[in-house]
Parts: sequence; C-alpha cells; structure tokens
Amino acid sequence: MKKNIFSILLMFLIFMSCHKNKTDILNCKNDNSLDIIRQRNFKMGFSTWSFGPSLPDKEKTYQFIQTNADIYSEQIDYKIPWNALINNTAFPSDFVNDINYRLSKKLNNHQLLLSVSLLNNERDDLLEDYDGSLPNYTFLNDIIIENAYYKYLEYLISKFNPDYLVTAMEINELKLHSETKWSEYKLLMNHIRTRLRNAYPNLQFTESVTLHNWYHPDVPNQTDFALDITNYVNQHLDFIAISYYPFFKGQHSKPEFQEAFDFLHSKTNLSIAFVETNNLAEDLIIDNLNVNIKGDVCEQKEYLETLLLNAYRHNYKFVIWWSYRDYDKLWNTFPADIQDIAKIWRDTGLLDENGKKRPAYNIWKQIFDK
Repeated sequence: MKKNIFSILLMFLIFMSCHKNKTDILNCKNDNSLDIIRQRNFKMGFSTWSFGPSLPDKEKTYQFIQTNADIYSEQIDYKIPWNALINNTAFPSDFVNDINYRLSKKLNNHQLLLSVSLLNNERDDLLEDYDGSLPNYTFLNDIIIENAYYKYLEYLISKFNPDYLVTAMEINELKLHSETKWSEYKLLMNHIRTRLRNAYPNLQFTESVTLHNWYHPDVPNQTDFALDITNYVNQHLDFIAISYYPFFKGQHSKPEFQEAFDFLHSKTNLSIAFVETNNLAEDLIIDNLNVNIKGDVCEQKEYLETLLLNAYRHNYKFVIWWSYRDYDKLWNTFPADIQDIAKIWRDTGLLDENGKKRPAYNIWKQIFDK
C-alpha cells in the first residue's frame, strides 16, 4: 500500500468530516478559467500506482500514462533493504523483482520523477527493511544510516537515470512527530545532499513536503512550524516538491483551494512541482473510523482546474496526479485490517473503477493537448 494513515491524519479527517450538499454530477459548472492557457508551459503526469493487482492491470496503467502524460512518477516507498546495504549482501528478491519490472516498463519518451521514501508510512521513523526490522542507530544522522541511504540512492539513480529525484518524501510530517528526529534528519540530508550533488551535478534534487501540513499544521504554534519548513526548503532544495490532498483539511471549493496555493506562492521563489496530488470524486465514508467526507466529480474537476491554472500562472515544472484510476479492484485484495485505511485515496482517479472518464479527465485532456 502506498501509505498508511498516521494518527494525526486520522484525527483531522474525523474532525473535518462534513455533510456538504452533493453537487449534481451532470451539471458541473464551467467558468472557462482555463481558456487563458493557449500553450501549456508545464508537464503533466501520473504515478504508476496500478488500479488492479494483475499484470494486465499494471500494463494498462503504463499504457494510459504513455498516451495521457509527458512525465510520470515511480514511487519507491515500500521497504528499504537496510541489511543488504549495510552488510554488502544481495538485495531481497522482492526488491529486485519490483525494480526490474519498473525498469522493463520505463517510458523513454517521458520525463521521469523518481520519488524515494526514507521515512515509514507514519512518517515518524525510518522505513523498515523487508524482514520488518530497522537498522540499529542512535541518531538518524549516524554514519551507518548516511552511508546506507546514500548507497541506496546511488543504486536507484544508476538504474532509473531520472530527470528529477525526491530523496525523501513528506518530510515535514516528521517534524510533527519529533523535533529531535527532525533536527537529526536535517543533518543527515545535508550530508547526503552534498554527496549527491558532487556525484550527479546535472540531476535536480528535492524533498517533498505536504502542503496541508505546511499551510495548516496541526501544532500549537503554526507560524513557527511553517517558518522552519519554509527556511529549510528554500535554503536546501533545487525546487519545491509538493504533496497535497485538499480533503485532508476539509477544503471543498475553489476559493479554499486557492488559499493554499496563495500560501505556497508567498513562501518561495523557487520553481514548484506537485509530485503527488488528487481530490475525492466520491464520498469518503469509513464507518469504523467515523469518517464521512463528501466528495463528487464536480468538486474534483474544480480542484484540477485550480491546480492547472496555478501551474500555468506560476510556471510549475510539472504536476503529478496520483492514481489515474480508482483502485477498487486492487483494494478488494487488501487484508481486512488495512482496507479502511486504504480506502482514503481509492476514489480519486480521473477514471472511475470501471474505466469511465470523469469530468476532470476531460479537463486534463483539454490542457494536456495544448
């Protein structure tokens, strides 16, 4: 699974649960705001997250990306083979098979964003090994962690030869959990970043941040928290990499979406890329978690319009829509104990679970073809 929800997200989803009137899906408003885009100045793409578990499902995902994108994202965020990296032993076969499959499907006529996760799904510690273990460390910036993770990134760069590299994902979430580990993380990545830039001077490096917890972090002093993140990304990254899911913060309208975008633009002069984002096309109802958030295809369309308009006006590098199609088919194969969590992002595709195109897909194609 791409990510489990951590406790702070659960609390916020429950708090922001609402009962907004459902929009008539046959009468989505069209304000023609995107008519100003005569020629697209940013790239558009998807992650390779498959809507189903079978090989044909995965093949269809790459085929869709081939014809509907000019950039795509491979997210390497399942496990890290720490033991092999530290002890110079063979990588686990599951890891090797996954990498080899992705490489076999590489779209050579598309740009590639490679996003790698250092942190676990809860974003409060290192990502675990394939056997469920963690490397022994005293501080996150221990030399054994630095050398192993640098070696890991080197390996992935050599295999994928990406155009852009996210060296760690959703890093500001770590600060929400532990100021101590956040300080250690910054030291760790400063060392790794220096080594990477010396070895790969032509590759653009970044670390992704969640806009929802930069803009409105769930902490007592939001100003200080946001300032620390702002200073870090502006001082150390080649470009700003955003992960953003507006329904996490109860945002449902264009003015609310735009508030978050305006905040982002006010905090940096660096180039911006949305490395993963989407919005609900259906209600998110998880009875066991007391979550009931209204969503519909018109609201999804409005979010995509807002995203693309800002991408054009502010010369974003690219936007990546996470999961082009609802993954009900894949979700049905998940163990019962994770189905509730996995449902959060399930119904956010530009295509529904049957492959039917939603209004947002038409918007995507309209701008992609320019």
